[in-house]
Amino acid sequence: MKNFKKNKEDFTCDKCGFFVIGNGYTNHCSGCLWSKHVDIIPGDRLATCQGLMEPVKFEKTGKDESLVHRCIDCGYEKLNKLSKEDNYDKVISLVKKNI
Repeated sequence: MKNFKKNKEDFTCDKCGFFVIGNGYTNHCSGCLWSKHVDIIPGDRLATCQGLMEPVKFEKTGKDESLVHRCIDCGYEKLNKLSKEDNYDKVISLVKKNI
């Protein structure tokens, strides 16, 4: 993404309290898979909403595995790639929920 701003930040998940060690591309909790609506352009931290974003769907396109997150405050949806640190039991539960 042309305007992507890499931010290597650690954070505590506002949903489950899990401490996440960021890698510069981390945009959701690897424990519960929830995110927070903080960006307009990935990494900019300029979104004023700040609502929690629920993982609502799993998508696989080619080799990419992603989650669709939906903001519970404003309804904004964003596709986010999974990482090897993510809780795949939670991913499997989400896949089963969407079948």
